[in-house]
Amino acid sequence: MKMKKIIAPVLSLSLLVPAAGAFAADSTSSTSMAPTVSTKAADLRAGLDYLLSEHFALAVTAMTKAYEGAPDAKEAYDALDQNAVDMQPAIESIYGKQAAAEFERIFRAHNKYTDDLVKATKMNNQEAVKQAEANVQGFVDEFADFLSKATGGKLPGQVAEQAIRLHEDEVQDVFEKYVAGDYTGAYTEYREGLNTMFTISKALSGAIVSQNPSMFDNTTVDTPAADLRSALNHLAAEHFALSVLQMQKQYDGKADSQALIDAEAGNTADFKAAIASIYGNAGADQFEKIWVTNHIKAQSDYVDALKKGDQPALEIVKNRINDFTKEFAAFLGTATANNLPAAAAEQALMTHEGQVQKVIDNYAAKNYTAAYQADREGYKTMFGIGEALGGAIVKQNPDKFMTGAAQPTPQQPMMEQPAPQQPAMEQPAATEPAASDSSMMTIWMKLNSKSLKINDKTTMMDTMPMVMNGTTYIPLRYLGEGIGAKVSWNAKTGEATVMAGSDTMKFWVGKDTVSVNGQNKQLDAAAMVNKDGRTVVPLRSITELLGWNVKWDKNDGSITLTKSM
Repeated sequence: MKMKKIIAPVLSLSLLVPAAGAFAADSTSSTSMAPTVSTKAADLRAGLDYLLSEHFALAVTAMTKAYEGAPDAKEAYDALDQNAVDMQPAIESIYGKQAAAEFERIFRAHNKYTDDLVKATKMNNQEAVKQAEANVQGFVDEFADFLSKATGGKLPGQVAEQAIRLHEDEVQDVFEKYVAGDYTGAYTEYREGLNTMFTISKALSGAIVSQNPSMFDNTTVDTPAADLRSALNHLAAEHFALSVLQMQKQYDGKADSQALIDAEAGNTADFKAAIASIYGNAGADQFEKIWVTNHIKAQSDYVDALKKGDQPALEIVKNRINDFTKEFAAFLGTATANNLPAAAAEQALMTHEGQVQKVIDNYAAKNYTAAYQADREGYKTMFGIGEALGGAIVKQNPDKFMTGAAQPTPQQPMMEQPAPQQPAMEQPAATEPAASDSSMMTIWMKLNSKSLKINDKTTMMDTMPMVMNGTTYIPLRYLGEGIGAKVSWNAKTGEATVMAGSDTMKFWVGKDTVSVNGQNKQLDAAAMVNKDGRTVVPLRSITELLGWNVKWDKNDGSITLTKSM
């Protein structure tokens, strides 16, 4: 039985504060110093973001390619194995050669265990499946012990074990859904699993920096600027990984191509929300138009032309892509008030497009070794996005990213930053649906979407509303904090407390009752913790108790809450 649903609540809390002091205030920062995305601590976090998230992406690719007997299965596995080798220098630079060698031994072996699991599943050999799963669990235990000892307990063994176990469960969940033909479920889980790697890298880098503060100039990994850099890297890297895999699947005519297109759309929506949180909805709409038409759609058209061997059509698509690089570079230059010059942005975008094309060109030519080399180069390139674009945004809005400012949401920090007014870009009047007057508050959510709109501000949640057993659940924390309430969580008792003014509400995971100012009231269904480790509560009950009006759109799954404040 997988432990994912059991450990997620504990993990989500413990990873935020892995050890005392790991995320303490940056001792080198003050309100008089300009914030920056480029510190030694932020660099470490970004490096781990890259290596750990690439491991997840390559692991899923290698497992699914091996299961389907794809001709590039060996090259996919070789790329995964090389990722493990590439982690060794980072470990050696901090802990020495002996520790690095031990790390490589443990980590490379677990890639082999997952490969064994694929082969056993394909042969329907249940005994071999159990043995492979046992080997994976052995890796979880051994690697957790290694990390705990290496960090001097700054990353506690139990926390490390929970994080690694969650990662392994997510990899296996993607694979199992893929084998079952549930491609939508597989790539939904893929996106969640990739997100987990960024959470883990923040915790691990925080522990390392806490252990060796002078090595990192007494900087920290969790400043608002470092969070912004990581969030942008996450979005960019996920875009690249999904695009390349989708183009391969489209070229091969595979059944999961459409599910990957849908996953790309989810990434685009998250990118759009990120842009909206900084530059407003008008800027976000402009971004979406440029991003989709001659970028996402053009990549699909590129595959069609390549598959047909239609050179004239291929040249037309390349011209469209060139137009995109110029248009999007101009957009970024204008949005950042030229803190990211359009010329520099265009050069970076041309590099990105060239790497994407290099992957699919080599893939179509059956030069799989070159295809995966280009894949890895392209994925790594995306981790310059956060430093370049994030650096420009921070330089443009330094007051929004000062250490000690209001802290944003941990997993998607940039989404919580107030949207500054940009004279170079048209600002929207209000987020739809608009409040009817200044005293009306409107909250908008949507099933299977992390976007949250509160009046005219768009932010990103780290979980989504959902439907289970006919009951619609919404995330308690975001609803509470969105209306100015304070939400706290007691892991020992499984109790969530919401304090708004003089009112206090208490929920208990697994119980269908809520305490309102000391009086128990019945809920439609029990509060629960979802797979993201977030407390969710039944929509109808919570809104009735708080006096909100609810509008449910069954066509698109959107939820609109309104209340006169």
